[in-house]
Amino acid sequence: MDRELLPIGAVVDRTGVAHSALRFYEAEGLIHSVRAPSGHRRYPREVIRRVSFVRVAQQVGLSLEEIREALSSLPANRTPNQRDWERLAKSWRPRLDHQIAVLERLRDRLTGCIGCGCLSMKACQLLNPHDRCAGLGPGPHYVTDDI
Repeated sequence: MDRELLPIGAVVDRTGVAHSALRFYEAEGLIHSVRAPSGHRRYPREVIRRVSFVRVAQQVGLSLEEIREALSSLPANRTPNQRDWERLAKSWRPRLDHQIAVLERLRDRLTGCIGCGCLSMKACQLLNPHDRCAGLGPGPHYVTDDI
């Protein structure tokens, strides 16, 4: 069993996250470790994939709560298999598709009117005359909404 458990330094080396990040992820319930007789943390090898998942999810702007909820759908009593990860991926697909759409709109519309109500660009007077987006509530509606 000890061969299957990795010291914190090995997980740091494989994932590229700091020791403190691993401890934080553990405190947040995203990963788990066991204590060696010496008191040092030891991680099952599958933690590498979970940490990598957390890093990617954070990079695309997903919250820790969303990440925690997704990871909690994985089995706790065994290493997740491909079917488990496919189920998680399927459940996240709509959220990721939405995030991709927002990022694409941001990329494509940032140099023009974004519907925020500033009306400071000439394009704003054409695309959002008299700040009609104000009726939709606060925010950059041409980026965050599909309008």
